Amino acid sequence: MSCFSCFSPHRKGVSKVEIDNGTRSSECGRGKGRNVARSFTFRELAAARKGFREVNLIGEGGFGRVYKGRLDAGQVVAIKQLNHDGLQGFQEFIVEVLMLSLLHHTNHVTLIGYCTDGDQRLLVYELGRSSFCPGRETLSWDTKIKIAVGAARGLEYLHWKANPPVIYRDLKSANILLDDEFNPKLSDFGLAKLAPVGDKTHVSTRVMGTGKLTLKSDIYSLGVVILELITGKKAIDCSKRPGEQNLVSCSCRFLKDRRKFVRLVDPLLQGHFPVRCLHHAVAITAMCLLEQPTFRPLISDIVVALEYLASQSDKPDPHRAGVHIPFLASPSQQNRDIFSQNSDCRMSSTST
Repeated sequence: MSCFSCFSPHRKGVSKVEIDNGTRSSECGRGKGRNVARSFTFRELAAARKGFREVNLIGEGGFGRVYKGRLDAGQVVAIKQLNHDGLQGFQEFIVEVLMLSLLHHTNHVTLIGYCTDGDQRLLVYELGRSSFCPGRETLSWDTKIKIAVGAARGLEYLHWKANPPVIYRDLKSANILLDDEFNPKLSDFGLAKLAPVGDKTHVSTRVMGTGKLTLKSDIYSLGVVILELITGKKAIDCSKRPGEQNLVSCSCRFLKDRRKFVRLVDPLLQGHFPVRCLHHAVAITAMCLLEQPTFRPLISDIVVALEYLASQSDKPDPHRAGVHIPFLASPSQQNRDIFSQNSDCRMSSTST
């Protein structure tokens, strides 16, 4: 995959790029220290995944299939092949190429290459150990917070370092890949959108006929992921009875009452978690899920709060009240005011 735009390592943000009907304009491949994605032929990738063998299929969705493959050098990779009649068209493919080429961050999946032979559209990227799946395996409290911190850092890079800001739009547990040490990496940028430069507190735009799309929509999605981590449950579980399938809807009554926070905790933890950190984690989650997007916190504040929880999670709870985390002492007075009243705020069961 070619680099559609590159940026100097001395800059804080990425260079501005333009997408218009599948075309792109920028300088390519000149960023020192950057890995320029490799262009593969379809034959090379077919050989790498051994000719579409079902045994190598590791994922499937509306966009297409993802196969496990092995390159000539022996590197094990994930190869995403788009359906010709799938939901992701050429422009969405270019968006994903763009995002993966430009957005270099520890908590983003690394793009290795791409293929555009004829009507073929394939992406080659690093293969994680697995995606985060609530309830699939027992995770310690520290590991859960580690995943939350990494996901938030990856999102912070999109919202605050990229220029223009990037709206991820598809943050969910299935798109958070984990390595052997449970370090999370955001993947699947096919639905990501470039947001207009402006007030990063609340950016809104109309995109592709989908209605209002804001950075605060990503904050809601992050709140859902953190709630999945806390509870060990899926955001949507169709195996449950109607009325019990939506995790946010079922959790609202607990999110609004501090005395009930403990009832949200993943039972697989068997009580091994710091109660004080749980209270703060649930409070952060509740703020992310607020019905009014403008009331949701900034991603930078969320990162500070989660990093603090990660540093405190292995310490005993203090026998005193009124302990505050940096989230509440941030420059965002609005966040402090809303947090103090979060028990009276309405939470949304759907992202806006």
